Amino acid sequence: MTISPLAPTSTPEIAPVAGVTLAASAAGVRYSGRTDVMLARIAPESSIAGVFTKSSTRSSSVLWCQDVLADGGHAPDGKPLGIIVNSGNANAFTGRAGDESVAAVGAAVAKILGTNERAIYQASTGVIGERLPHAKIEAVLDDLNARLSPDAWHEAAAAIMTTDTFPKLASATAEIDGKIVTISGFTKGSGMIAPDMATMLGFIFTDAAIAPGALQTMLREATDGSFNAITVDSDTSTSDTVLLAATGQAGNAVVTDASDARASGFRAALDGVMRDLAHQIVRDGEGATKFIEVNVTGAETDAAARVIALAIANSPLVKTAFAGEDPNWGRIVMAVGKSGESADRDRLTIRFGDILVAENGWVAETYREDDGAAYMKGAELAVNVDVGVGEGRSTVWTCDLTHRYIEINADYRS
Repeated sequence: MTISPLAPTSTPEIAPVAGVTLAASAAGVRYSGRTDVMLARIAPESSIAGVFTKSSTRSSSVLWCQDVLADGGHAPDGKPLGIIVNSGNANAFTGRAGDESVAAVGAAVAKILGTNERAIYQASTGVIGERLPHAKIEAVLDDLNARLSPDAWHEAAAAIMTTDTFPKLASATAEIDGKIVTISGFTKGSGMIAPDMATMLGFIFTDAAIAPGALQTMLREATDGSFNAITVDSDTSTSDTVLLAATGQAGNAVVTDASDARASGFRAALDGVMRDLAHQIVRDGEGATKFIEVNVTGAETDAAARVIALAIANSPLVKTAFAGEDPNWGRIVMAVGKSGESADRDRLTIRFGDILVAENGWVAETYREDDGAAYMKGAELAVNVDVGVGEGRSTVWTCDLTHRYIEINADYRS
């Protein structure tokens, strides 16, 4: 496998989270000899929060998680929670068979961990429309349970990869009530990436003590500036799931309100971890050679700015121009116009990085095509657009669209 040219140059150090142990195993869900199942055991009395795809064809695993979370998401007193994830098969569009699979896996994992099946969260990623061979997952549960470790972060991250070219992890610390708290997590995603709540699979853990309601608010708001602000190919997955668990073992007084000033540092650290993970997904976009930040200002509202930014970031014409290192700014004008949001043609401003390209409804007098072409040769690019009608602003991140994307997806099931 060729590693993305935008991949991090070093493997991140991931701090253990008190109350969390992980393990990975090769179950042969789709491919033999490939690590493809991850199990996490989360200490009793932990809180958990989740955000999920809004797809109308979401997977049985997503429906299971939403149901468990709506039911309270807690294990009986003194019992742990668990997360079980497989790659290779999305268990989506599998009808009653998919529901039977998640029920069987949930019961089996609960038995292994000595808890209730309503304390087990599940996620699956891979091919859509094929029955999940859940017996293969059940067959490796004893091995997974025996090897649970506080240090198996990289193994767990690798186990959930599909077309990813590198595992994606991030870690940070913050302070609450004078106590140092840790946030560590991992995610997967490379293709079928467009936000509609979150995107892809992501699992984040902290030893902070945070009540479930506050944790849910923090996760949802952090998602908007991270996983909800990326796109690779405009396709929303059937399986998008992000879970955030808080074990409470750092020793801080429980945070019950997301707006509690004591948690401001924690929320900043959580935002940073999730944004880091989201950026890694874009950097591993299928066939990507450019990491692109799209900043839109001057829109009627922040929501309108987000629509315009995504219109630019999702445009195949814009993305292929970046792939070809062609500073074709007319395609950005087109994308702004097709967004459906208000923009003042005669006040529109476009910049490539710091290079003023267009202003006052026309190409800037100072712009030179050679400058734009030279800028496009970089691996990290920024498009800055002001649409001249208000104060709304938004930033999204995307990548270019290359022939390699076609190759990867044409061969996906082979």
